[in-house]
Amino acid sequence: MLLRVPIPLVFPDHEPCPMPRFAANLSLMYAELPFLERFAAAARDGFTAVECQFPYAFEASALAAQLAAHDLQLVLFNAPAGGTQRSAMAEAWAQGLRGTAALPGHEAEFRAGVLQALEYAEVLHCPRIHVMSGIAPPGCAEAERAVLLQQLASNLRWAAAQAAQCGRELLIEPINPRDMPGYVLNRQAQAHALLDAVQAPNLKVQMDLYHCQIVEGDLSTKLRQYLPTGRVGHIQIAGVPERHEPDLGELNYPYLFALIDALGWDGWIGCEYRPAGDTSQGLGWLRRMGECQHGSGPPCAT
Repeated sequence: MLLRVPIPLVFPDHEPCPMPRFAANLSLMYAELPFLERFAAAARDGFTAVECQFPYAFEASALAAQLAAHDLQLVLFNAPAGGTQRSAMAEAWAQGLRGTAALPGHEAEFRAGVLQALEYAEVLHCPRIHVMSGIAPPGCAEAERAVLLQQLASNLRWAAAQAAQCGRELLIEPINPRDMPGYVLNRQAQAHALLDAVQAPNLKVQMDLYHCQIVEGDLSTKLRQYLPTGRVGHIQIAGVPERHEPDLGELNYPYLFALIDALGWDGWIGCEYRPAGDTSQGLGWLRRMGECQHGSGPPCAT
């Protein structure tokens, strides 16, 4: 049984309640609705920005129409997890593919996916794209993993150059091995080491606090370490361990939101969680933040 226990609003240095900018993840939130109806639902709940995982099952023009109709900004989506044609890209995740950027022999597939993602980003006016690294072969030894990381750096160098020509950022994300066994990139330090290796200013880290807590913990220290560098391009959140709303689980998100605010980070925070029940009813955590910031009134997600 899930218990929704309100988290005390205790902030560092007694700062006023912060109000980061939140984007609804339409791949996980509003799953009770068909995908194209989720844009309207997010707007009704006060969101002005959204993100999604893989948009390739839909024409970019259809997605752009939803964004325009509901005055929403798309702030992030993923490059395809695999495939060389759009139809295969749309099915890649369901078929178990988790990216090709680190996989030798998949360069053509990787490049096709990046170019397709950049086409979507142009139509959807999306500033950033998450590139997935892929799954290491079973029993991968340390020397073999080093080869994968070299391949990842090489592919990211090419992709970042392509994205720079289009005015887009690319993101890489450490993902916990419990949810995604064998994923090549797991720790924040690994991701930042790749940025050092690639040396592309438009390549940044997608810092998912759910994954980071499971793998490393010590989130406050990690935020203080990495946010001031300017190399974190996007943050995502979910409750730990069930990946439900941020007020369900072991993390004190109000404290973390206040810290993010105090550190001067003004990017978007993606709500990449699976609601425990009805999505809108589960947004009490966001409404409480809006009331804390504005006194009273409707929820605010900007």
